Amino acid sequence: MPEKKGQSTRPKQQQKRQPGLESPMRPRPQVQNDRRHCSGKLDGKVALITGGDSGIGRAVAVAFAQEGADVSVVYLNEHEDAEETKRLVSSENRRCLTIAGDVGDEQFCNSAVEKAFREFGQLDILVNNAAEQHPHDKIEDISAEQLERTFRTNILSFFFMTKAALEHLPEGSAIINTTSVTAYRGSPDLIDYSATKGAIVAFTRSLAKALAQRHIRVNAVAPGPIWTPLIPSTFPPEKVERFGKDTPLGRPGEPAEVAPSYVFLASDDGSYFTGQVLHPNGGEIVNA
Repeated sequence: MPEKKGQSTRPKQQQKRQPGLESPMRPRPQVQNDRRHCSGKLDGKVALITGGDSGIGRAVAVAFAQEGADVSVVYLNEHEDAEETKRLVSSENRRCLTIAGDVGDEQFCNSAVEKAFREFGQLDILVNNAAEQHPHDKIEDISAEQLERTFRTNILSFFFMTKAALEHLPEGSAIINTTSVTAYRGSPDLIDYSATKGAIVAFTRSLAKALAQRHIRVNAVAPGPIWTPLIPSTFPPEKVERFGKDTPLGRPGEPAEVAPSYVFLASDDGSYFTGQVLHPNGGEIVNA
């Protein structure tokens, strides 16, 4: 269960590589919800999830499997984390395909979609979730190389994956994009990251209108501070210790608390939702 407001359960810690690994985190992120709440909402569906090896992506993969979907997990190079996600999906008696590579490369995105389609013979749900972030105190410190890299991973990959997937997505399919609370309130030390997350909101709204006649729904989720490997791999130990304490609920969220938003948007429960953004952020009021 998530801790109560004011509890301190995240000791100082830091990882030296991005996007980070889940196994060394203390405590480990919670990625599974109580299976008693599941009801086969995604029976017979197939999903592809970028950044699905850990954090929110892993929680979404497990939640989809609990609801009856087979899953393809796309990740960079965190092989151990990806294998754990595969184990968790398999424990729900669903199939999981892991695909390693750089989503900032359009050719890889095309290949990943084709591998997933060949493996399962269909594709019904695309979750664009992969992201990276690199804090800087000043915009002058953001190099052209970092700027391009952040945009390639965080928003260009969404274009690449969507373009490749549309050939296989039938009527009634769902595309779900991961944006962030920073798209709405900004972040002074994550200017390039926040800019990509704002672009994702506009991408979601525009794509939803473009695909409405094809009856493909496009929505987004804008998490607040969620305990994922991106946090200890991004921030210094002192900031990790305070992470999420400034939310109205007084704590960071767990990936398992975000995953139901994706299930809702992927299932028939969200059949009248398109171009919308859900906000699991611990109570922060944003201009949606």
